[in-house]
Parts: sequence; C-alpha cells; structure tokens
Amino acid sequence: QVQLVESGGGLVQPGKSLRLSCASSGFTVDYYGIGWFRQAPGKEREGVSCISASGKSTYYAGSVKGRFTISRDNAKNTVHLQMNSLKPEDTAVYYCARGRDKYCSGSYYSDPFQYDYWGQGTQVTVSS
Repeated sequence: QVQLVESGGGLVQPGKSLRLSCASSGFTVDYYGIGWFRQAPGKEREGVSCISASGKSTYYAGSVKGRFTISRDNAKNTVHLQMNSLKPEDTAVYYCARGRDKYCSGSYYSDPFQYDYWGQGTQVTVSS
C-alpha cells in the first residue's frame, strides 16, 4: 500500500539546520508531486513547500523561502527538506504528502485537498 514516512526531526538551536526526509513506497514516485506541510500547536496545518515529479518545479511559502530547500531522489523514492537558519517559529510537526498529480503549483501547493496520502509526521523543535 501507499506509505510515506518522515524522518530527521529533532531539537535544534535557533540558527542551526536540519534535513528532513520523506521515504515513499507502494507507488511509482516518478509520477507524483510531493508536498511538505507543518502544524504548530493550536495552529492550522500550513503548506511549506512542494516539488514536481520531475523535480524541475518547486515552490516555497514566504516564511521559509531562502532558508528551506526541497529536493528529490526518485531513484531512492525519497524527498528531502533542507532547513537552514531555523527559527523558533519553525517549531511544528512536519508532514510530507503525495500530490494528486505530477505538478507543483504555487496556486494550490498549500491546499491539503490537493494531496491524497500523508505521512505520520516528524517533530521539529527549535529552541535554545
């Protein structure tokens, strides 16, 4: 069956970096865009970034643009989210999700209904 499993979260000091990974199985990853979302306590889930199936198109939320980089290795069925210059406001549970098609669009990357399968999430805590 379709599965997505996030890893790489943890506790990190402000200004430091983390690299999240999303390992997928049960489907041909080359055909689907992948998105990253996050949800902080008491807040709604928000879109962070997405990448198209080919990896040629990416999009970032304004709050992370210039600090986060999304990439994918289709041969390894894995999508990464490199997070640099982390801030306390980046603290959240981070989720990866499979898009309903191969695209990544700034118009709908943050719409959870554009994704059909989700991972269980990985906690990222940024604190001194």
